[in-house]
Amino acid sequence: MESELQPSSGIFEGHCHLFPVRVYYEDTDLSGLVYHANYLKFCERARSDLLRLLGIDQRKAHEDGVGNYAVAEANLRYFIPARLDDSLTVQTECVELKAASVRLRQRLMRGGDLLVEVTVRVGFIAPSGRPRRQPDEWRKAFDDFFVKDPE
Repeated sequence: MESELQPSSGIFEGHCHLFPVRVYYEDTDLSGLVYHANYLKFCERARSDLLRLLGIDQRKAHEDGVGNYAVAEANLRYFIPARLDDSLTVQTECVELKAASVRLRQRLMRGGDLLVEVTVRVGFIAPSGRPRRQPDEWRKAFDDFFVKDPE
């Protein structure tokens, strides 16, 4: 095989990152609906791939002792449940950029239907676990992606 098949990292559409997700059996609960905590997993995957597309190498920063992002706050609002085999899109926008943190709004969509809206703040922390300024190049990457006038 000439090239290794890679999973989708999603795409940018303006100031929005779009990340596709399929609902598998393992994502559902006894009722056949997506278990509430799994929406956070879908959002985490989208955030990780967003960082990758922005050129932010979390693994290298961690291995080099620079630090890493940690979730400091997460708020979820549920509207419509997702079900087995649904094809979803996680839409991610940066709505606040500070020296040591980033606030993101993530919407899980099924077609034109909003299923769940998540607002998450991630803080940059040193290996000691203490907050620290995020690397300048990471802030610059987010600044280009940042929604200056969120809804």
